[in-house]
Amino acid sequence: MSSQTILSQENIRKNYGWLIVIGLCLLPLLKMKFDTYMTLTIAGLAFGMFIFLTAVGLSVIFGLMDVLNMAHGAFFAFGGYASYTVISKLGGFGWVDTGTTGQSWASFGLGILAAVVIGIILGFILERVIIKKVYGDHLKQILITMGSAYVLVEIIKIIWGPNDEQVLVPAAFDGSWIFGDVIITKYRVVAIAVGVLVLIIAQLILKKTKIGIIVRAGVENKEVVQAIGYNINKIFTGVFLVGAALAAIGGAMFSFNKLQVYPGMGDEQFIFAIIVVVIGGMGSIAGSFIGALMVGLAYNYVSFMVPPLALGIDIIIMAVILLIKPKGLLGQQ
Repeated sequence: MSSQTILSQENIRKNYGWLIVIGLCLLPLLKMKFDTYMTLTIAGLAFGMFIFLTAVGLSVIFGLMDVLNMAHGAFFAFGGYASYTVISKLGGFGWVDTGTTGQSWASFGLGILAAVVIGIILGFILERVIIKKVYGDHLKQILITMGSAYVLVEIIKIIWGPNDEQVLVPAAFDGSWIFGDVIITKYRVVAIAVGVLVLIIAQLILKKTKIGIIVRAGVENKEVVQAIGYNINKIFTGVFLVGAALAAIGGAMFSFNKLQVYPGMGDEQFIFAIIVVVIGGMGSIAGSFIGALMVGLAYNYVSFMVPPLALGIDIIIMAVILLIKPKGLLGQQ
């Protein structure tokens, strides 16, 4: 076999995830009008970005720390509620739905910042108090973090109540752009941009910075990283906090799109995040991004065409990917 053939097969192996995404994008054109197709595609891409923000933290935490955190969805929910609280307060001052463009962006930024802060605080408490004691034991990790998830949801109900709460959308993100018969919601474009930005920043940090090299080395061999003088425990804690903060950002972004927050919102997204992580491969940020696009697009298209099969189609995609590549699209061999 020639070297050119080998390189060609390697390129196909690395890029067939994108080929599947492109196929998912084009296939529905056979069954629906173009304007409907475009609306569903933009919505699917945005939905995929909400899932990506949750899944990427989950994937990296497992990839580096070998920790199965079943409470990850609670970070998502707390992020949504923290953002909702800040936005509600600012709405009382007229900054959100009736404010200027600058006030709208400021309220959005403060809402995201609140989500990051609560995600870091919760992540630190959970990692230091609970998860640190069960490193290396997957069964105990699953049981103890699942219990923590139930406790955190109950805390949400105690603080904010058990009912759904309506979320204000900053005026700058409200409304839609209309191109002929195609309607594109402004906020969904913002969500897609945020997701792509997170992907770029995460990849640059992992591949171009010293801390990124240390983290990647820790994924390959924790003992060597510890032996050359780096405190692997601090690295673990830092990665866990970043993962928790990303999930909280996802919750804040999702709340603006959903226009509400509710105690069970994290549990719903956690299911999608697990599917995405399995599709993309544990520890792979790019894999999580591709998997999130697949899940978001497939869910939206099938929800429109065959609603009862919406969640089932993502599970089918996951099963097919695992049959082809048991480690996921970009999972480490």
